[in-house]
Amino acid sequence: MQTVTATSADSSENMADGSITTMDDSNQYLTFIMANEEYGVDILCVQEIRGWESATPIPNAPPNIKGVINLRGTIVPIVDLRQCFGMEAIEYTSVTVVIVLKVKTEKGSRVVGIVVDAVSDVYNLTPEDMKAPPDLGDSVSTDYIRGLVNVEEKMVILLEIDKLLNMDELPDLSEVSSKLMEVAGQ
Repeated sequence: MQTVTATSADSSENMADGSITTMDDSNQYLTFIMANEEYGVDILCVQEIRGWESATPIPNAPPNIKGVINLRGTIVPIVDLRQCFGMEAIEYTSVTVVIVLKVKTEKGSRVVGIVVDAVSDVYNLTPEDMKAPPDLGDSVSTDYIRGLVNVEEKMVILLEIDKLLNMDELPDLSEVSSKLMEVAGQ
């Protein structure tokens, strides 16, 4: 449900807590391309979209962790989503982008960047548009898939980004951030 702040209640329903909820149950999803397939994430998780720039490598990090960038004082780990999905690595080009996301974890929220081939579009989708992920048995987990939708004759896989990027498996970069700020004299 989408919550908005408004002064009038036309075509809206007042909630007990004073917020106003629109009758429109659609959510927006930012879609991106990897290996000629389209994927989407809830646009409310997206903080910004950046062109690819070199990341500072972290020693002993897994191959899908490209390193970290300093984003206005926040140290952001950069994850190559192609490698997370077991796809063939490609050379980054001028259309390669980093989508900076806010990910919720048991310890709170963290900011992480994902490298994708290209950004595609933004779609308004309702829960009725979504199909459940396929049951692939116990051998393949689909917990990270929110749903599947058909948009303009193509299948889009909507990702559950909080489950996909389980940050507890990544190193805690808060100490790295404070050390980098000390070195930079900030």
